[in-house]
Amino acid sequence: MTVRVALADDQSLVRAGFRVLVNSAPDLEVVGEAANGQEIVALTRETKPDVVLMDVRMPDMDGLAATRQITADETLAAVRVLVLTTFEIDEYVFAALRAGASGFLGKGVEAEELQEAIRVIARGEALLSPVATRGLIARFLSGTLEMTDHADERLAALTDRERDVMIMVAAGRTNDEIAERLRISPFTAKTHVNRAMTKVGAHDRAQLVIMAYETGLVRPAGHSAQ
Repeated sequence: MTVRVALADDQSLVRAGFRVLVNSAPDLEVVGEAANGQEIVALTRETKPDVVLMDVRMPDMDGLAATRQITADETLAAVRVLVLTTFEIDEYVFAALRAGASGFLGKGVEAEELQEAIRVIARGEALLSPVATRGLIARFLSGTLEMTDHADERLAALTDRERDVMIMVAAGRTNDEIAERLRISPFTAKTHVNRAMTKVGAHDRAQLVIMAYETGLVRPAGHSAQ
């Protein structure tokens, strides 16, 4: 099955380069391009691509605002956003993940890496590993987010097992590692992860890690544990 891709970047030459890279793969296809956030939101609603390659810094409406609009639109629930940035670790990347992006890549990415990243995102997986996400979150949350003494209300619907699984995801454990620790099958571990994501409204594992920190379920270094 062909993965349909939309491009958002204010530089036409950059879009042209990514279009060539994407279309060079037999299972990937560019279905549209946009030069700013307003255009990519409209294009996404019109074409409903599988993946949006989103630049962060664009005129009129930036990629962060566009990502928030796309991920908040229930009619676009199947669309995944992959952020492209010149700076791979910065506050823009963190903000993009909080806005609902499923991962990020540097603009200097090689063709094969970009193509595989699109396939990963299209499968509904997070491109950014939970371990990398955890480090990014700890960097920005430890000094800026005031932790509460009680778990956020978003955790209220979780079972004890789902909370345990969420903590392990935040620790960077894979489904296989979670299964081994809990003595359950990898399929059951994946089911628990998916249920936790559904209940807290996370698009993928990267967002699940972020919510584990935001709710106080997991504390960044320097904060006492619950």
